[in-house]
Amino acid sequence: MNIVFMGTPDFAVPSLDILVKNGYNIVGVVTATDKYGGRGMKKLIESPVKKYAVENGLRVLQPKNLKSPEFVEELRSLKADLQIVVAFRMLPEIVWNMPPLGTYNLHSSLLPKYRGAAPINWAIIKGEKETGVTSFKLQHQIDTGDILFQEKIDIGENETAGELHDRLMILGAEVVLKTVNAIKQGKVELHEQDDIEATKAPKIFTEDCEINWNDTTLNIHNFIRGLSPFPGAWTTLDEKNFKIFKTLKIEGQTNKEQGILFTDNKKYLHISTKDGLIDVLEVKMQGKKKMDIRSFLNGYKINYNKLK
Repeated sequence: MNIVFMGTPDFAVPSLDILVKNGYNIVGVVTATDKYGGRGMKKLIESPVKKYAVENGLRVLQPKNLKSPEFVEELRSLKADLQIVVAFRMLPEIVWNMPPLGTYNLHSSLLPKYRGAAPINWAIIKGEKETGVTSFKLQHQIDTGDILFQEKIDIGENETAGELHDRLMILGAEVVLKTVNAIKQGKVELHEQDDIEATKAPKIFTEDCEINWNDTTLNIHNFIRGLSPFPGAWTTLDEKNFKIFKTLKIEGQTNKEQGILFTDNKKYLHISTKDGLIDVLEVKMQGKKKMDIRSFLNGYKINYNKLK
């Protein structure tokens, strides 16, 4: 069975690796084009999936336009029986409908919940206790195809999006292998998604990440960890962007207005909310590196008690 794998970020690498290590014939790897980045935007950066593919002698395709006749013809020439997609961009029908066994996608939520670009972030922001991964067969509308497999995983009370990402990445690879094995054995039983249960997980932009200190302690805690480490929840301290990555919640009415700072300027920083306090553990001041709160307070004195 010939397989084309499509993916770009770190999240996709274990899924490609597990297929390679289990002897599947990967005839091509489709990934994002190289982009300039780093200091001065002068370094050409390859995607993690491309790096893995090159290191393992796999054929790499990096189309700028997925509908271009040149790419479509090159993809067709690979004669793939199956395409597996993990963390890649939306495919046109001419691409996803090409292989005879279809194109299957791995999504990092329990579909139909959290359809969209940021399912891990939104599951935490919304206070979910569990999430998981889903393999499904692609069709026209994004994240709406029939489901093959799902696996659930609990979300820790203080777990960040980054930590959950890394666990789902490994679980996802196992589901990708399970999916391909089932397809190879002809044991495919698909189940329709219930659109009534669907929720959205749209892409998150920096302007969406400002902390609302008038919200509840629980909601703020979930918001911060759901955006950690990227793009990062932020507030304004001394007229500078102040990102907060890790917190604990101290619930219980404070009888103080929201956004009040409580600190000894040595060991702790608490910020008042609608119904309690946020215990700040890890931060990054604009222009500085990320650090734990003790390290931050060791070099930065807070001289006032109200966030703007």
